[in-house]
Amino acid sequence: MNGDGAFDESALGNRSAGVLLHPTSLPGPGANGRLDASAYRFVDWLAAAGFRYWQMLPVGPVDEADCPYQPPSTCAGGTHLLDPSDCPEPSDEALNAFVEVESDWLEDWALFAALRREIGRPWPEWPVGVRERAVDALADARAELAGAIHAEKVAQWQFARQWRRLRAYAHERGVGLFGDVPIYCALDSADVWAEPHLFAVAADGTVTGEAGVPPDAFSDTGQHWGQPLHDWAAHAADGWRWWCRRLRVQAGCFDLVRIDHFRGFAAAWSIPAGAADAREGRWITGPGREPFDAIRAQLGHLPLVAEDLGVITDDVHALRDALGLPGMRVLQFAFDDGPENPHRPHNHPEWCVAYTGTHDNDTTLGWWRSLDEAARDTVRSVLETTGETMPAPLIDAALASRARLAIIPLQDLLALGNEARMNVPGRRHGNWVWRFEADDFTRSDTTQWRARLARFGRVD
Repeated sequence: MNGDGAFDESALGNRSAGVLLHPTSLPGPGANGRLDASAYRFVDWLAAAGFRYWQMLPVGPVDEADCPYQPPSTCAGGTHLLDPSDCPEPSDEALNAFVEVESDWLEDWALFAALRREIGRPWPEWPVGVRERAVDALADARAELAGAIHAEKVAQWQFARQWRRLRAYAHERGVGLFGDVPIYCALDSADVWAEPHLFAVAADGTVTGEAGVPPDAFSDTGQHWGQPLHDWAAHAADGWRWWCRRLRVQAGCFDLVRIDHFRGFAAAWSIPAGAADAREGRWITGPGREPFDAIRAQLGHLPLVAEDLGVITDDVHALRDALGLPGMRVLQFAFDDGPENPHRPHNHPEWCVAYTGTHDNDTTLGWWRSLDEAARDTVRSVLETTGETMPAPLIDAALASRARLAIIPLQDLLALGNEARMNVPGRRHGNWVWRFEADDFTRSDTTQWRARLARFGRVD
């Protein structure tokens, strides 16, 4: 960090570009992509094409809808990503060393995962002893489920091993990994079960305040995510230990880390339990920079990016700027509200990350097809283009941006339509399932992409 406490501008490095692709979208056998040979081939493609970053969504465990933003653990690795052909058993010495280093989250997660599988219901519906973590009940559970607990620890060791190998391979080829940290976690999570006092949750699992956002560009009724809000006073009294642990784990996995829903640190939308939709919520004040100061004191410099999208007010901008964090600009949002729109290319600051779209947007081609002709004329006017076919003009606008880093979703690089959309906010099922085919890259010549990035000064 700089002497004034702001995060160092070296976080984004020199002018560069990256690709947004969640590992579950990789091709290959199984229900989802894995950390197998396809992941290494993708790194090779990125390096050859001149891209410096591989951006991902959260890589922890997922819920029944496969949503990476409802994590049942904020620190565990998503073992659904494991390459089953590369899962050796650890030696006792190796496993014990791993457990010792990660014990501050691993012990609770392994017990929670074993209980969750055994009981088959969310923890607020467990028998009262284990639900409220009575000492005797937990001791009995650890004895009865010792095999399942051990297996989960082994699986987490295997994930950490595979992840270290992939990250080292990427670094050898000049590619950094760009991760994502959700501000909230699921009610049915090891984190909330183990420490309900840190959240708007009673010991029996009753939630008093749920997360979401008010009506916005994605939804006329807002978004009701359902995760319990943080009890910021409890976090502060605990020295921000939970947040420091999360960022310690993520910093060990990634070279850049996006803080999802950064605006929640300034103010969060609190929805009463049982509300019909998010319109019944209200703003409550967040902790400001205090958790980031604690992270700095305990962990030193971390290369963070603030996801500052949505209903953004002056206090959010002030907090982001006081911390020196780069924000985000999304070109699909650039064509409303006239020339002052902060997402328009001429308004991009250098210290930000520019996107054509994010995982919550339609693909650029799908977005373009949804526009009426008047809206298309506005896009053409702003981009000063006439006949070029989407998504090429929007990709070039992102690459031409003053933003230090430009990120292009793989769906846009492949010029795919809305059949390849990753997520529709507010829709519970049918998201997170898109996968590309191995031969898709025959349409994405690395030499042409490297030349294109070089034209915009994004290749060393």
